[in-house]
Amino acid sequence: MKAAEKARLYVPDALAPGAAVTLGAEQHHYLRNVLRLAEGDAVTLFNGRDGEYSARIEKLGKKEAIAAVATQLRPFAPAADIWLCFAPIRQGRIEFIVEKATELGVGRLLPVQTQRSQIGRVNTDRLSAHAREAAEQCERLDVPQIAAATSLDDLLATWPAERRLFFCVERGAADALLGAAQAWPKAAPCGLLVGPEGGFAPAEQDRVRALPQAVPVSLGGTILRAETAAIAALAILQSVRQN
Repeated sequence: MKAAEKARLYVPDALAPGAAVTLGAEQHHYLRNVLRLAEGDAVTLFNGRDGEYSARIEKLGKKEAIAAVATQLRPFAPAADIWLCFAPIRQGRIEFIVEKATELGVGRLLPVQTQRSQIGRVNTDRLSAHAREAAEQCERLDVPQIAAATSLDDLLATWPAERRLFFCVERGAADALLGAAQAWPKAAPCGLLVGPEGGFAPAEQDRVRALPQAVPVSLGGTILRAETAAIAALAILQSVRQN
């Protein structure tokens, strides 16, 4: 594998031909000690707004790494306007949701505390780091936003009027997500709401169903784990929007 194909890095700096970008400490360690690259080797950079650029390692010392930006490889294109609202689950599995949702092109992830949520505190910094790493690996041009955890009531109270909310229910009458997604314009903003293990409490289901933008949907006849439901729902939704 060529060095240029090994290192694809997210940077917060502006990108343009001729710019010099100082890389972070973790990226310095990754290039120098993991990939064992050297000055002059190629890397790829993106920042979520200027597109993707080729670059060369201009300096790779013991404490600092600087990349010289060359040419644009791809212009910027934002991810689909899809929000994933999910109940926090335990460490290891919540990172799995963030990683796979990033690969599937979600635009924003919103942890939502529910009555049966297992986790009280959500480390958004750690989840954001996982999202950046996933974006680097899957070659998307932006990084999804990780919102601060909110309550279900606050989520519903502030839900945008123009955004459809596909409410994934475990039991009860509901149309399949596939058909519901096909009935919504492909480019229109939407979101998915997936509950915790144990599902939403009955009173919570009633409050979601009362939201005019909410459409209850089914993911099939079996009971899915929380992370499975989130990824399955995203895959179905993206399959409709990309065809």
